[in-house]
Amino acid sequence: MSFVLVEKADRIAWVTLNRPEKLNALNNEVMKELEGVFASLEQDAEVGVVVVTGAGEKAFVAGADIAELKSLDTARARVQALRGQAVFQRIEAMPKPVIAAVNGFALGGGCELALACHIRIASENARFGLPEVSLGIIPGYGGTQRLPRLVGKGVALDMILSGEMTPAADALRMGLVSRVVPQADLKSAAEKLAKTLLSRGPLALRSALAAVNEGLEMPQDQGLLYEAAQFGLLAATQDMQEGMGAFLEKRTAAFKGL
Repeated sequence: MSFVLVEKADRIAWVTLNRPEKLNALNNEVMKELEGVFASLEQDAEVGVVVVTGAGEKAFVAGADIAELKSLDTARARVQALRGQAVFQRIEAMPKPVIAAVNGFALGGGCELALACHIRIASENARFGLPEVSLGIIPGYGGTQRLPRLVGKGVALDMILSGEMTPAADALRMGLVSRVVPQADLKSAAEKLAKTLLSRGPLALRSALAAVNEGLEMPQDQGLLYEAAQFGLLAATQDMQEGMGAFLEKRTAAFKGL
């Protein structure tokens, strides 16, 4: 049985975490499958956007497998964290947009998975949280690093130190997600957004992702230089000529990724 399902349609890859009886909790097998799936999708020319979600209506991913974590010693725990970070870093570094369609609980590793995605859409019943301190540990798959960068240090520390869950409406207010929709509309909202992204220049999307991800790790003056370099590279592409020509001619652009 596969714990990570992949369906492809109209250049959208739908990646579904598939352990509904365990609220799609992450274990070592799931993480290994997830890494393989994203390695494959990165090279798949037929996929332009990826949407990640969870099976069922209760949970996106309700955390890591606690039984696995409980058996770890210091050395193995560090290796476990580094492996998990590497998987989520691969997702964040994807040159194609990755949308998290959060359908319920996104707790612990599930929240960290959502944070690694480029855009987060939540259903109204979604709940976000990093409850690790209640288990005597801390987030280990990037939560202490990505959450402060996204929502600010103070808000992030509130979530991390309290371990309390954040409802979708509050997640929207603090910038943790960009859109909240009714549960029944989540898939269609994610699909609509994915199709919007697919209508944009693929080279421009790649450069925008790189400029944001890389630039945030630099001082602002260096980030601006990196942005200018990406802008310059795009000026040499056929896609730029097509996009600007289409705008001037009042027609839909037909990008080719060239």
